[in-house]
Amino acid sequence: MASFNKLKNLLVLAFDWILYGAGVAGRCQVTVTQPRFQQADSSMNNVSLRCTFLASECSSSQREVLWFRLLTNAHQDLCTPICTDHQKYKVHSSENNILLEVKDLTVDDSAVYICGIAFSDSDSPLSKHTGDGTVLTVTGKQHSNGKFIFMIIALSLLFLYCSAVFTFFVVYKVGSNQNILNNLQKINSGRRVFQAIAQELQKQRFGQHCQQP
Repeated sequence: MASFNKLKNLLVLAFDWILYGAGVAGRCQVTVTQPRFQQADSSMNNVSLRCTFLASECSSSQREVLWFRLLTNAHQDLCTPICTDHQKYKVHSSENNILLEVKDLTVDDSAVYICGIAFSDSDSPLSKHTGDGTVLTVTGKQHSNGKFIFMIIALSLLFLYCSAVFTFFVVYKVGSNQNILNNLQKINSGRRVFQAIAQELQKQRFGQHCQQP
């Protein structure tokens, strides 16, 4: 963190040194504000970083907007004031609001983006100023709504299938048990009939034996 802050301070000094030039003395004063943090998802494809400034007693015709990017151990000049990559970066200006549009977002675009405002026709040390920087965090692509809905439908169908199989198994098991019970009842009934017939025959034989002299 200490090395990062040192690099940032060096960048601010370099910024002031590059933009400093001789001019008409004046009391031009600039203040720049940026949001500290901003998060975006790479599925958004692009993101806009906001920079707001206030200028007091400054000439609006000589305003210059610069954007830098701080990485872990280095910095990059994005738009100073011309953007180095027109396909990737684009600056939009509207009165006191400046937007840096970053296109084709990837995780590698995560960095600290610093906005700078300078009025080159003034030699006032306060006519050139940078913001504290916006920490942009880009996360990986997430599942789209269509994929998420498809996943829910697939899980629902799988649940219904498992429920149907379980119900069929239970019904089949209960039916099998019922058939077994019916068969056992039939067997027991047949045994009782057979026993009754055997007892009757035995009685008849015993009666005949008693009637013999």
